[in-house]
Formats: sequence, C-alpha cells, structure tokens
Amino acid sequence: MDIDAWVWWLIGAVGLGIPLVLTAMPEFGMFSVGAVAGAVTAALGFGIVTQVLVFVVVSVALIAVVRPIAARHRDGKPELATGVDALKGRQAVVLERVDGNGGRIKLAGEVWSARTLDTGQTFEPGEQVDVVEIDGATAVVM
Repeated sequence: MDIDAWVWWLIGAVGLGIPLVLTAMPEFGMFSVGAVAGAVTAALGFGIVTQVLVFVVVSVALIAVVRPIAARHRDGKPELATGVDALKGRQAVVLERVDGNGGRIKLAGEVWSARTLDTGQTFEPGEQVDVVEIDGATAVVM
C-alpha cells in the first residue's frame, strides 16, 4: 500500500502540533501550518520540490510576520490601567496629616491610609498630593 504525499504532510502537521501543545511554543504551530500548506500543494499534484518550498516559505513567513506581532502583544502594557494601577499618578486630598509614619487621604472618592515617599516630608489637611504607588492598602504620596 502506497500512501500519498499529502497524507505524510498531514501526519507531519499533527506531529508538529503535539510539541506546540506540550511546550506552548508557537513556532511549532507555524511549522504545522506550513506542513498543511505542503499537504495542499501535494494534493494539487505538485512535485516534492514545490511541496518543500511551499512548506519552508509558509513557515518562515509565519515566523517572520506573526512572531513579532505576538511578542509586541505579550510585552505590551495594557492600555487601560485597572485596580491599584489605575490609582498611580492620580491626585488626592489630605484629610489627616500625612508624614513618613502615616496619615489619611481622599483618593478616587475613598479614604485611604497614606504615607509620604520622603520620610522627612509632611502634608497638612486640604493639601493636594500625588499618588506615587500603592503599597498594600497604603498610598505612597509626594
């Protein structure tokens, strides 16, 4: 029994899909898609040289185009900050004196514990402060 070339390409595509699932390396998926393209080329009756060229071109093109896009999305920061990240950089009003040991501010409509970034600095009630970071349940201000 002689198996057609396109079947071998599909077996190769599945074989390349297995490490994709096990290792979560997207490059294997791109090679798998290249193998499917090789299977289509074989099913259309093209020779082995054309099949291999299609496999290589599709695989390399996917790696060259998709991989940088995926890396940008993976490394990019979310456009909309949420949670405590959304509070960084906002202004607040001092309710109780804030120094290096503590105090209270009104931030985003809520009362927060606060302390100064510079322990020698002090803010009095009514003053505007900038939130530098959130440390647990305490806003660090300056």
